[in-house]
Amino acid sequence: MSNQTLVTEFILWGFSEKPHYRILFLILFLSLYMVALCGNSLIMVVVTFSSRLHTPLYFFLVNLAILDVVCACTVVPKFLEILVAKETGISYRACMTQMYFLTWSVAAELLLFTAMAYDRYVAICQPLHYGSMMSPRVCVALVGTTWSVSMFGAWVNTCMTLRLTFCGPNVLNHFFCEIPPLLLLSCSSTYVNDVMTIVADIFFADVNFLFTVVSYGFIITTILKIRTAEGKQRAFSTCSSHLMVVTMYYSTVIYAYLSPNSSYSPGIGKVLALLYSTVSPALNPLIYTLRNKDVKVALKKILLFMIEKL
Repeated sequence: MSNQTLVTEFILWGFSEKPHYRILFLILFLSLYMVALCGNSLIMVVVTFSSRLHTPLYFFLVNLAILDVVCACTVVPKFLEILVAKETGISYRACMTQMYFLTWSVAAELLLFTAMAYDRYVAICQPLHYGSMMSPRVCVALVGTTWSVSMFGAWVNTCMTLRLTFCGPNVLNHFFCEIPPLLLLSCSSTYVNDVMTIVADIFFADVNFLFTVVSYGFIITTILKIRTAEGKQRAFSTCSSHLMVVTMYYSTVIYAYLSPNSSYSPGIGKVLALLYSTVSPALNPLIYTLRNKDVKVALKKILLFMIEKL
C-alpha cells in the first residue's frame, strides 16, 4: 500500500474559508457534540435500568444511540482540533480509519431504521403476533445482521479506497474524510469506486428507504381504519418520531452519496455531512425522548432515585 500511495497526509479544508466564523463553528459543533454524547448516553442508561423499557423498540433505540455516539466521535473531535489548534493535517491511515468508522455507522443506522420500521409495522398491523414476530431472538438477529452487514460494506469501500493512488494535491475540501471528496483527489481511475459507492448507496439507502416507506404505507392504512380518535393519536405518536428522523437522514445520505463526482458540490456536501454526522446524533435523543411518555417517566424515576441517594 505504501508503494502505491505517495500522499502520506491530507489537509482538511474545514467547514468555511472565512476565519471570523471559527468561534461560531466552535460553539456550534461543541454544543452539538456535547448534546449527542449526553443525550445518547442518557438513553442507554434509562433503557438499561428501566425494566418497562426492555422492549424491542427500545432495544433498537439503544443500538441507535451507540451508533450515534460512534458517528459523532468519529467526526467532531478532529474538527474541533482544527478549530482550536488550527491542526488541519490528518495522516493517511487516520483518514482511512475515520472514513471506515463513518461509513460503518451511517450504513448501520440506515439498516437499523428499517428494522425499527418493521417493528412499528408488526406492533400496529400485526399486534396479536407481536410477541412471536419480534421475539428476543428475532431482535438480536436483526441487530446482529445490521452490524455485520454494515461493517462488511464499510470494509469493502475502505479497501477499494486503499487501492487508489494519491499523488497530490492533498487538500481535502471537507471537514472530515469522506468517500466523495476523497475520490476527487485520486490520481488513478475511480470508476470501480464510483460504481461501488452507487451500489452501496442504492442498497443501504434507497432499498431500505423503500422498505421503510412500504412499512409506513401499511401502518398508515391500518391507523386510518381505527375508529376512535384516541386510538389514532396513540398509534401516530409511536411512529411520528421515527418518521421525522428517517426522513431527514435518508434524504441527506442519498443525495450526498448518489450524486456523481462530476456534479459534486463541496459546499452542499459539507452541509449534508453536517446534518447526518453531527446534527442527527444530537437531535435523535431529543426527538425520541421529548415525544415519548415512557422515556420521560423512566427518566424521572431514575432522577428521583439518584436525588434520594445523594
